Amino acid sequence: QAAAGGGRAALRACGVHNVCRLLSRRAHGFYARDAGVAHRKNLGLLRKIMCQESTKFKNVWTTHSASPIAYERGRIYMDNYQCCITSIAQQPRLIYQKSKCAKTEKIEDALLLECPLGEMLPSPSDYKPSLIVLTVQNWLLRLSADSGEVLEKVYLAGSCCKFFRYLSWDTPQEVMIVKSAQNKLPAAARQAGIQQTVLFYLAVFQVLPLSFIGMLEINKKIFGNSVTDVAVSNGILIVMYSMGLVRLYNFKAILEQFMEQSFNLGQEFNWNGQVGVVGKYPFGLPCNIKITDTPPLLFEASSLENAFQIGGYPWHYIITPNKRKHKGVFHICSLKDNTLAKNGVQDMKCCSLEPDWIYFHPDMSGRIIHVGPNLIKVLKLKEVKNNADQMEIAEDFTIVANRENCVNNSVTVTASGRVVKKRFTSLDDDPEQETFKIVDYEDELDLLSTVAVTQIGADGRAHLDFHCNEHGSLIKSIPLKESWDVTYSHEVYFDKDLVLHIEQKPNRRFSCYVYQMVCDTAKDD
Repeated sequence: QAAAGGGRAALRACGVHNVCRLLSRRAHGFYARDAGVAHRKNLGLLRKIMCQESTKFKNVWTTHSASPIAYERGRIYMDNYQCCITSIAQQPRLIYQKSKCAKTEKIEDALLLECPLGEMLPSPSDYKPSLIVLTVQNWLLRLSADSGEVLEKVYLAGSCCKFFRYLSWDTPQEVMIVKSAQNKLPAAARQAGIQQTVLFYLAVFQVLPLSFIGMLEINKKIFGNSVTDVAVSNGILIVMYSMGLVRLYNFKAILEQFMEQSFNLGQEFNWNGQVGVVGKYPFGLPCNIKITDTPPLLFEASSLENAFQIGGYPWHYIITPNKRKHKGVFHICSLKDNTLAKNGVQDMKCCSLEPDWIYFHPDMSGRIIHVGPNLIKVLKLKEVKNNADQMEIAEDFTIVANRENCVNNSVTVTASGRVVKKRFTSLDDDPEQETFKIVDYEDELDLLSTVAVTQIGADGRAHLDFHCNEHGSLIKSIPLKESWDVTYSHEVYFDKDLVLHIEQKPNRRFSCYVYQMVCDTAKDD
């Protein structure tokens, strides 16, 4: 009764007379005593401070390494995850440094694991961030993000598979997929006529607490001979084929229909003549999900290089027609009936070495971002006037590269009066013209970030720009101090008050540049 009375009081106080609206407002943190309100206010203040003209981003730390550098939620990992550095402090500082590991303990892949809200967990360590890593010897380890200590370890590979290599989320922070490398027979075995029917193994885990759901194989006899890759995302099994075909299956239904027996980690088992403990060496995990028949097909599409995305509202998908001449042409179609949306063919007609790219906006607005060398289009889906059954693609806003000073005349006249004609036209992504290289979205500050680069000779200059996510207007521009070579591989992370640039040079040389937000003062000047 007290709860009901409080609910009625809240309804009266905010003028809401519908329970669904009240619950929705609670979920978004509209009430002063909710933790979400304080967090939203703090992020709003941070955005205002960061976007002030007097606020600068200063290069506070630089490091170089002979091994890959990774970044996850304020932590920089080096030396194959043996060294962890926090980037949150005023000066990045060491969190832990483990002794150099042997080649047999090399980490192949990693995922950051964070505590779910509002759940009771069995161990106090479960409430702190941890790192799930996969080693070259098929061990799945859960490490403390603060100390690198091993909290849990699971041996994956029994007699079935020897090469697990990839970690991914099915449902972020809830269900994890461990995928093997593609099984390939040695040349001698192929010459002897031996056939390999199992292409991949997938091990499925629930996380926090870490529990084993099952393992299944992707078999040629079930899915066909031309399978090239598989993935699992949001409860969908995605199977890709060499001819550009993409097929979608209900992954949850597959687990329920074909699971022969469920197992718990640490449980003793007798499986197909093997006796052992689930997740312990040398037995590993049993392959307890046997797909004996082709599962019901949810959807299929043919696309160049298997490029296929789903998003928007109502649901739409993006493909490229499966012919080389259509590279760079994108079709946006309704998932319901495969009809092409009005203005659904997007083609920037770029003449460039690197292709343009397109994807659904990660802010869950249903919009689409299309990035070319000198133009970023943010598109939206809307109903066709007088036809509610059809959707059309409309331009929400555009961001244009600064090429005001670029003159590309095909005919020039020298000082002596001689006329010189160019035999070629400059590419749209000519390094000497400002070109978009990276586009990202900072969800906590609701800002769209872009990296644009101009390279004159050997010296390349880049700047990171913040744009209003709603209208596209430029809010702030941050010049990156280091030289940017367009032939190198680059990653740029914008994480609240931090900008981090990771560069990979030839011969496996890596560099990391950390910028932090500072208030510009006369002393700094």
